[in-house]
Amino acid sequence: MKQFVIIVAGGSGERMQSDIPKQFLEVKGFPVLMRSIRAFYRYNPEIKLIVALPEKQTAYWQQLCQKYAFSIKHVIVAGGKTRYHSVKNALKKVDSEGIVAIHDGVRPLVSQQTIQRVFETATVKNNAVPYINLTDSVRYVTREGNKPVDRTKYKLIQTPQAFDSKIIHKAYDQDYEPSFTDDAGVVEKTGQKINLVAGNPENIKVTTPADLIIANTLVDYLSE
Repeated sequence: MKQFVIIVAGGSGERMQSDIPKQFLEVKGFPVLMRSIRAFYRYNPEIKLIVALPEKQTAYWQQLCQKYAFSIKHVIVAGGKTRYHSVKNALKKVDSEGIVAIHDGVRPLVSQQTIQRVFETATVKNNAVPYINLTDSVRYVTREGNKPVDRTKYKLIQTPQAFDSKIIHKAYDQDYEPSFTDDAGVVEKTGQKINLVAGNPENIKVTTPADLIIANTLVDYLSE
């Protein structure tokens, strides 16, 4: 089946305490977004790459592509006011049936194994969402107080999340709801059961200065 990936890169530098949007900051000599794109190209050089960027960032991104001689072919679409609207815009470029993965542009360390698992599972079961286990203790907080809960019953969800193209198109025909925090939630609203697969712990979301330090360290660790 044809494979697509929508990479959503609509962030600012606010939490990163930077004037440069976080997806453009460098991790070991390359912008975060370029590393994210390259991960999918390495998995499948024939995959159709669709990048959702705020319109006001497009020219800067093109300058970066020239500066770093970044030649991996990709389609740029205008991002929307929320992640949901950015994905909805990008889905217009999914022009045939296949499997569509949707990935956060600031997760540059997704492994080839995670990408393979989500595509293979979605091909058989219509969708796949990666997760990692919690390692810290967890407490449930209410107005009355708090209590411990069984952490084995909870998972941390990552991207890429992959879906059959017919299912994801149908899901994004729904009206937007503030509760839509990821694509799995949008699809689940249509009645689909979500299939979880193992992610990789290094697949962190780079949103703070500390994350950037960790990502730089992990690049060295993963290349050993």
